[in-house]
Amino acid sequence: MLAKSDLGSRVVVRRFAGYRDDRPQFTDVLGDLTEVGDSSLTVATSHGVVVVPLAEVHRAKVVPARRGPTAREIAALELAATEAWPPPVVEELGAWRLRAAGGYTGRANSALPVGDPGLPLPAALDAVVGFYRRQGLPPQVDVPLPLAASVERELIRAGWHAECTVEVQVCALDELIAVTPPGDAFELSRDMSPGFLAMVADDRGPLPDAALHVLTAVPELVFAQRYDDSGALLARARGTVTGNGRWLGVFGVETAAAARRRGLAQEAMGVLARWAAQRGATDAFLQVESRNAPALAMYAKLGFTRHHHYTRYQLR
Repeated sequence: MLAKSDLGSRVVVRRFAGYRDDRPQFTDVLGDLTEVGDSSLTVATSHGVVVVPLAEVHRAKVVPARRGPTAREIAALELAATEAWPPPVVEELGAWRLRAAGGYTGRANSALPVGDPGLPLPAALDAVVGFYRRQGLPPQVDVPLPLAASVERELIRAGWHAECTVEVQVCALDELIAVTPPGDAFELSRDMSPGFLAMVADDRGPLPDAALHVLTAVPELVFAQRYDDSGALLARARGTVTGNGRWLGVFGVETAAAARRRGLAQEAMGVLARWAAQRGATDAFLQVESRNAPALAMYAKLGFTRHHHYTRYQLR
């Protein structure tokens, strides 16, 4: 039987499904184990979250993890993600992108080492440092793993420090739509309302001019906002379609403190998923820090699984 120590593992659960001709029948549930309760197991499958009562479990075991994404797939998703969160300043170093946005968010103010920088790694990192010194920003590099493992080794050797690790998670849009409400009460707009901007500022602090570029400079973009009868903003989210139209990027899902535990975050995800599907997107991605356990748990229940992760390194 599975235990709490197996949480996060890929598992197969064989469950009793009744009798046929007096013979017991079984079905298999394959996915990531997200919860072990006193009376049930919860598994995030490719078709949604399945709760299996322990009384129906015939056997259950951990199975080898799925094949990870290829280097090409990781690179393509990273490029789609940077399209969806565009800094106003981008300098190319070979195939690397050096990004700056006045310090607004780590993603928009870090180098993305995807591809060949055209220089030996030590010289490439020196160029990264020079770029960020000119921008008046701390040198940072977001290292997609395992794609850029050689860059990570060189950063560690050169004395850079790991600041955080970010999970890049994905879900098929049709599966996300199947498990989320449509969010009909949300308003969709290309423009951020004053309430939306205020909520972002409360979360991030005063917004530099570059923040508006990061938040709005995407051709396929929508802001989802829900208000109460008095006009107060209850929940918000930002969606983009990038990566040659394949990927919905989900950003900034947030609910006001007084409106939490009402399912508004799931509704926001649902309205973004339906908006993106209407534009031809087929998959969704999001980025969340690995230490944000509540968010990871919510996304797992919606069917999101890890694609890859990146670690942000900083030169102090």
